[in-house]
Amino acid sequence: MISMVYDLAKLPISSLLRPISDAGIALARLDERIGRSPVGVGFLERMHFADACASLWIDGELVHLEDLVLHDATKDVRTPTHELTIARDVLKTRRRIAAQPPGWPLSPEGLRSLRGQAPPAASHGADRTVAIDDGAPDVGTVGGGEGEEDDDAGPLAEEFAAIDAVLARSDAAIEQARAPSLADTRERDPLVYDLDWNEDERLEEWRGVLRQAQDLPAVLQAIAALDAWNEISVLQHAPWLGRLFCASILRQAGVTTAAHLAAFNLGLKSVPVDRRRHRDRETRLLAIAQGLMAAAEIGLKEHDRLALAKTMMDRKLEGRRASSKLPELVELVIAKPLVSAGMVAETLNVTPQAARRIVLELGLREMTGRGRFRAWGII
Repeated sequence: MISMVYDLAKLPISSLLRPISDAGIALARLDERIGRSPVGVGFLERMHFADACASLWIDGELVHLEDLVLHDATKDVRTPTHELTIARDVLKTRRRIAAQPPGWPLSPEGLRSLRGQAPPAASHGADRTVAIDDGAPDVGTVGGGEGEEDDDAGPLAEEFAAIDAVLARSDAAIEQARAPSLADTRERDPLVYDLDWNEDERLEEWRGVLRQAQDLPAVLQAIAALDAWNEISVLQHAPWLGRLFCASILRQAGVTTAAHLAAFNLGLKSVPVDRRRHRDRETRLLAIAQGLMAAAEIGLKEHDRLALAKTMMDRKLEGRRASSKLPELVELVIAKPLVSAGMVAETLNVTPQAARRIVLELGLREMTGRGRFRAWGII
């Protein structure tokens, strides 16, 4: 059993009241602005990228934003690193959580899915076998048992039987792939995993903290849940998942709308690490509250900057033909921190040469400073 128990009875409520109130107001203001903004969808997509990079920063790794954008678009200019692969996992998980109902991430099904575990029902799939008859069926039964169809259906029945056999084998292979494999049940490599680390038990303890905190204000719930996640150390190799869960708490409580997943990591990145990992719990909780406030402030500034940039680019669309590709390029540039010629060509369905010409017409800024693998953006 895990010896440490996270106690919510001694939370420093008096010192946290003002920070959580300010953070809640700032998040609500940002959420309201996003919901009414013409760049709201693009802003949320940009926050996915920025928060994924910030998540790796918090865990002590460095991933460049442009590398993540190009990797996500399968336009890598170099072999992806291990850190870049993790950042892509964070990015995909953020998108997945944002696409699901607010209560899904913290539900038993959501927790299993996000942790990469098979549902309990799938455990029976490994014991099931699919009977496959590779031989041709009795052609006398074709046509509902009418004997006069034997001669006409014979050659086709053999072909159909072969196709049915292939489909049956494919279904069996898919069932076997979905079922837990032997690799899931065997012992983990002790060089990679701590064999005494019971993730299920730690996760259940963390969920107990959530149940105790369910009557607290939503922002305080998220702050306490994140601190408890870090202290309990629920997952060995995916600590970033807890920060997304805590952002989901705000979403589930209605502090943010269903489409808005707060950029927890981006705000925490601005807080010194010695405060985030301080031995004193009150200092840590105040640091998380400060990070949440910073996330809202950064979001407001980024939104206003994007709105201004779109207004300026929209002016260049005046007088253009209805078939112009520039409006599509504006939407792409708003949604992505940077775009390459390949990304523009694929999205607008034009040649790379035409993509570079359209980019110059819009007046985007070249971000890489290279002759090859050039990319543009508004930052």
